[in-house]
Amino acid sequence: MAGIKDVAKRAGVSVSTVSNVINGRHAKMGARTLRRVQEAIDDLSYTPNAVARQLKSGQIKTLGLVVPSVANPFWGNASQLIEKAALKRGYQVLICNAEREPELEATYFSSLYASSIRGTILGSSPVSFDHLREHARNGMHIGAFDRTTQGAEGVVTCSVSVDQSLGARLATRHLIGLGHRRIGFISGPIGTSSRTARLEGMRQELEKAGLTPDPDLVWLATNATGFGDSQAAELGRTGIRELLTLDDPPTAVFTVNDMYAIGACSGARELGFRVPEDLSVVGFDDIIMAKVMEPPLTTIRQPVEQMAELIVKKLIATLEGTETTDDAHVVLRPELIVRSSTAAPPAPNAQEKD
Repeated sequence: MAGIKDVAKRAGVSVSTVSNVINGRHAKMGARTLRRVQEAIDDLSYTPNAVARQLKSGQIKTLGLVVPSVANPFWGNASQLIEKAALKRGYQVLICNAEREPELEATYFSSLYASSIRGTILGSSPVSFDHLREHARNGMHIGAFDRTTQGAEGVVTCSVSVDQSLGARLATRHLIGLGHRRIGFISGPIGTSSRTARLEGMRQELEKAGLTPDPDLVWLATNATGFGDSQAAELGRTGIRELLTLDDPPTAVFTVNDMYAIGACSGARELGFRVPEDLSVVGFDDIIMAKVMEPPLTTIRQPVEQMAELIVKKLIATLEGTETTDDAHVVLRPELIVRSSTAAPPAPNAQEKD
């Protein structure tokens, strides 16, 4: 494989002259010299080592992306859209799955920093950013995806999220409007900012309607591995089976994300319950499977493509020192998408199964 010295020898110029051509510094260079260098590059099929050039200049055009797990289609889709938005701006993306574990997240941030990456997007919505505070002090610019900056002062450079509480209120309001009064909630362990906000939003909407939240109808998968991201469908299946065997089961359930909702629909059917005739189910995220499952899932849509564009744009602007007057922190409005997994509750005693 030809190197820069081979190009210089073929063109009869110095290595520094070839370097100037490669890096666009040839405004004062003679036309004949420029032509000889370009012809030598073409003849030898020379490809400059972009990584080496960037290391030397300190301008690594790579972003880090730390997500819980791409096993959840929401994060798989978000990762792809973030990568697409970055590539459009000349940046590559290095994706890390950290299962929301603070120690593993911190380890990944250390590795990314050691590789001269100075901008990383975090998608785990931690309650605290303390495990990344030192990285921020050392010069890592952190963009929070699907997480507001509350409690992240001095750590997070920019952020894009939806109003998680509002999303939960929209879901709960929809179920109450259909006539449901016994509404359950299914989630993995609740120790993230987004899950906490979704549960609290549901409780607020119930209280607003004059309904007392029943703690027996809140299932949080306390025995899950980590935060349960890679087990979500199975945990949803387990959770609904437990809730539907209560003496006074729910007629509807709101799940922390669509994968839990898909599992809940499966678990309900295993017990002989029909969705939505016997049980209404609402998810959160609007992943692609929400549209094609049977019945199609009522859910809360996050504008993921818009979120991906915004977080990449804001983080790169910070890295390149081209910040605009736009707010560095954006909270978008989620949208209720009504499909066929929700309906009016069954008549009294109609839920009883043999």
